[in-house]
Amino acid sequence: MSGKIRIAILEDHQSIIDGYLYRVGQHPDMEVVATSSYAEEMERLLIQTSADVILLDVNVPASPDNPNPYPILHTIPHWLQIFPDLSVLVISMYNRRALIKAVMDAGASGYVLKDDQATIRELAGVIRSVANGGIYFSQQAYQLLVQPTEKPGLTTRQIEVLSLCAAYPEKTSVELAKHLGIANSTVRNLLSSAYVRLGVRTRIAAITKAQELGLLTPPDTDVDMSQFD
Repeated sequence: MSGKIRIAILEDHQSIIDGYLYRVGQHPDMEVVATSSYAEEMERLLIQTSADVILLDVNVPASPDNPNPYPILHTIPHWLQIFPDLSVLVISMYNRRALIKAVMDAGASGYVLKDDQATIRELAGVIRSVANGGIYFSQQAYQLLVQPTEKPGLTTRQIEVLSLCAAYPEKTSVELAKHLGIANSTVRNLLSSAYVRLGVRTRIAAITKAQELGLLTPPDTDVDMSQFD
């Protein structure tokens, strides 16, 4: 890659943003071109800045008016469709295998755990790697990913729809269909089949079950920010 690596950061803890800025600021071949604590705002910033790499936290509000975690499993493929040259590096405390796999299946280029201090110290090198087409995992994330486990039985599309339901609980199936660009009947079929596979009968129960299985971002995650002291 020629020129500076342009980096965007989606993270809702300012001290962590400051930590990333410190790590990146020591390298003249990199610059942070956008930061946001809200996913919907970040999409607008990406249009303006043409970032090469985005650092994503998992548990970030969708918008100032919507504190629910943004639908990462919909957002990643959506952004990669709009910005095909963008590389996505997820940095999160959330270490459930199902979500790590789903995030990678959605198109992320790596998954780093926030308590992996060795990797955080070498963040610039990780960013260079993914910017040039590489894939990177924290060791623990990789070990979780390769462990054999019982599959939860949901398709990628079913999980994507449930992630949107969790992020925007007030939206009807018609509104979700418009958001996804598919037929309302398709959304209904995806949800109903997900209910059957999860053994539930309502949307709220399906979201809760998917969160328990580690398929969706939990409603709240405690973050240890001492690594950036």
